[in-house]
Amino acid sequence: MSRPRVVITGIAGITPLANDSQTTWERLLRGESGIGPITLFDAQNYTSKIAGEVKDFQPENYMTAKQAKHMDRFTQFAMACQKMLFEDAHFAIDESNAFDVAVILGVGLGGLRTIETYHSKLLQAGPNKISPFMIPMLISNMGPGQIAMACQAKGSNFVTTSACASGIHALGSAFGEILLGRAKAVISGGCEATITPLGVSGFTALKALSSHYNDTPTLASRPFEKNRDGFVIGEGAGLLLLEDLESAKARGAKIYAEVVGYGASCDAHHMTAPLETGVGMARAMQNALKDAGIAPEAVEHINAHATSTMLNDSTETKAMKLVFGSHAPKLKISATKSMTGHLLGAAGGIETVFTALAIKTETLPGTINLKEPSPDCDLNYLADGSCKCACEYAMCNSFGFGGTNASIILKRYDA
Repeated sequence: MSRPRVVITGIAGITPLANDSQTTWERLLRGESGIGPITLFDAQNYTSKIAGEVKDFQPENYMTAKQAKHMDRFTQFAMACQKMLFEDAHFAIDESNAFDVAVILGVGLGGLRTIETYHSKLLQAGPNKISPFMIPMLISNMGPGQIAMACQAKGSNFVTTSACASGIHALGSAFGEILLGRAKAVISGGCEATITPLGVSGFTALKALSSHYNDTPTLASRPFEKNRDGFVIGEGAGLLLLEDLESAKARGAKIYAEVVGYGASCDAHHMTAPLETGVGMARAMQNALKDAGIAPEAVEHINAHATSTMLNDSTETKAMKLVFGSHAPKLKISATKSMTGHLLGAAGGIETVFTALAIKTETLPGTINLKEPSPDCDLNYLADGSCKCACEYAMCNSFGFGGTNASIILKRYDA
């Protein structure tokens, strides 16, 4: 018995490049950067003073001011994306399908901004000044929870929190819900908003953030480049609507791509560093290929995790060589974090949006700031801008602290 086919019928994004997916995509293809000086707080005395901030975001354009006041920024991003997602997919929920629609989002750190705000209030004014909304605002599952309340989705509702792999783990879970017949549609992807004093300080203490390019922020995120010195923290959200193909066809939905494979693994090695042989990352990609039932040679494009850190980029390169062998040099690899920065728990969501658009538009985004590749990063990274390519299969990778790895494979939709 064949399993159900799962398709992507809607996309939405809020990124450092733009507050919608279409403008983000256009700027991405032009090779523009969304990285700039931190403005969300005074970063004058911080080692890293740059970030991929979402600019000019007005939550009241998507919800009431009262609703926005009771949400952390990461949830506001998710809510705004849900509204744009339904508009893009021409999708609606009513009594006939409410229990068939799930919401599964990836969130890495959740309401860090809320924690910092209320901790300061506690120290300054005491415990009686803490709002009853504090806990509901900061918990990660309020992202999918608020979406469900807004659109009345009454199927499964949960969050995956697995560092920078959260978004693809969420999408893999959404894929599984439909395959198992537990849902006919799932709102999925990731959201994150941790450009805060504590967030930046914590990643700086780990020596994970770029600091050599504070005066030239658009040059700071440089995946696979010899002179890379760390990732640039970003924020935003990327959501997709996954649907059972038969349900999508019945309502005449447009289809961006088909989801055909998902794989995950764990390095079981270190709290923050990847297993340098690449075996752990490779296993996630191999599992996704096995799930899709395709040979490695079928994949033409990869949106790499490519954080711009020394260990990640070299290890991911080794992993791709392990998986794809003699086909590895033929892969067309994009590192879109070079333009958006690293959206942490939202990275897999927005980068899967990019992968779906790459297949649908037959255009692959490039990688900026890659002037002199590191000697151990020697595959075909698209450093000369975007290019036309009619890919049948494309992969998106996300890897996170704790050695957690996830890969998803999309296919060009054929009726």
